[in-house]
Amino acid sequence: MTQKINKHNYKSDFLNILEERGFIHQCSNFDALDEKLMEGPQSAYIGFDATAESLHIGNLTGIMMLKWFQECGHKPITLMGGGTSKIGDPSFKNEQRVLLTDEVIQTNIDKIQDTCFKQFLNYGTGENDAEMVNNNDWLDGLSYLAFLRDYGRHFTVNRMLSFDSVKTRLERESPLSLLEFNYMVMQGYDFVELNKRHNVILQMGGSDQWGNIINGVDLGHKSHQMKLFALTAPLLTTPDGKKMGKTVNGAVWLSADMLSPYDYYQYWRNCDDAMVETLLKRFTMMPMDEVNRLSALPGQEINEAKKILAFEATKMCHGETAAQDAQSTAQKVFEQGSVGDDLPSIEVSESDLEKGLPFVDLFIQCGLATSKGEVKRLIKGGGAKCNDNNVQNIEMTLNATNLTDEGYIKLSSGKKRHALVKVK
Repeated sequence: MTQKINKHNYKSDFLNILEERGFIHQCSNFDALDEKLMEGPQSAYIGFDATAESLHIGNLTGIMMLKWFQECGHKPITLMGGGTSKIGDPSFKNEQRVLLTDEVIQTNIDKIQDTCFKQFLNYGTGENDAEMVNNNDWLDGLSYLAFLRDYGRHFTVNRMLSFDSVKTRLERESPLSLLEFNYMVMQGYDFVELNKRHNVILQMGGSDQWGNIINGVDLGHKSHQMKLFALTAPLLTTPDGKKMGKTVNGAVWLSADMLSPYDYYQYWRNCDDAMVETLLKRFTMMPMDEVNRLSALPGQEINEAKKILAFEATKMCHGETAAQDAQSTAQKVFEQGSVGDDLPSIEVSESDLEKGLPFVDLFIQCGLATSKGEVKRLIKGGGAKCNDNNVQNIEMTLNATNLTDEGYIKLSSGKKRHALVKVK
């Protein structure tokens, strides 16, 4: 029941756009889905964990798929895992997740809707307005025995053990609890409930979620003769094979409360040259003619394409004003040799600075390194700087004499990452 990408002209705008922009990896039935999309507005969903106060750019492919779905006149559903977040998706994890309380999960859901979804999707009561749904609405009240009788019988352990997400844990001899093993059953049941409640016919996600998604398609067919569809996008990896979206300082969050718009801008600005075309296709709404033009820029000119990518991606996530501020700061820091208002900063008291503060502590507080060992390595390689001068000694102490005429101390990690220490 799996079809790999089959390149041809689809009837539906949605599938044509997704193919052109590199979003398609697998589909349960391309032709039938294409026909269904031509019948009129349809509903599709993607599920999101509520295990943190923000989503990260690993979720951005799914959000953009929903955005294009809405742009094509259909209704996107953002399903928050209020119920499944109590379990945690075991996919490709080495150990069981920490269990969260209902209160923490609800707080996370509220913050995610306000800071991650509303910038990309239009919510409302119209025919193709987005809607947020919480699977706790139906999972929390399930009768266990009735659920096993009605739906559990459609899942075979043999097949569940065949999915990569489970096999990986077992091969590593990492414990896989019955609680986590139930996750794929819960996710399959979500699809059935969403079809009943919201007439959802399509679930989308990353290629690593194929097993969980196809379970829902199969369950809908076996239990209620539903005609459901699965569609996945290829996971993004960097040229060295690593999953995209991680930095030395952790996840690239979509919420400005967890990652500043400037740092978000810099993430895209510093992408690998080989990734420019893929990122412009996936994470901007720019016309494909312009994407192709920018992607073909030779040599150092590709940096102009990176600046446009960074601006467009930041504008979409944080708004045009934040994108302009981040762009202005980057120009001042990297092109004019000065600093900008949007540069990350920390504040210290005047009295503490008079006494003297350890350089290494301030460097870590600014987010330029995560440990003293990392600072040592930067110093050894000539990558740690104070006011654009190389730092030679990790025991260096900073005080008021290090303040520039503008009233700050500039710390740098390499050529691309900078932060300011300011006096309160």
